[in-house]
Amino acid sequence: QVQVVESGGGLVRPGGSLTLTCVVSGSSFSHYTMGWFRQAPEAPGNRRDYVALIDSTDNAHVTDSLKDRFTISRDNARNTVYLQMNNLKPEDTAVYYCKDNGGNTAWGPGTQVTVSS
Repeated sequence: QVQVVESGGGLVRPGGSLTLTCVVSGSSFSHYTMGWFRQAPEAPGNRRDYVALIDSTDNAHVTDSLKDRFTISRDNARNTVYLQMNNLKPEDTAVYYCKDNGGNTAWGPGTQVTVSS
């Protein structure tokens, strides 16, 4: 199965910014619709919430509650999808994951984002 590796997380103060990166193995990345998801601390049933999606033609969607602060993009030449996060809030604290929506990729290890003063 195709592997993904997320990076770019860390500790940031409220109001700060981070850019998350997800690198996908294999040669078919450009065909995948890729998504970002997040799992908040103590999420019931380890639930992972949808954050954003970008398809193979660069059509992007960010969930309504985050669309004013988060942006998803991709670079097919680098097999990479990005999540730009601005004006971060403590409630954005979570482990962030990327995955395709077609069942081609496994879940990666995720990257921890902690927003705290």
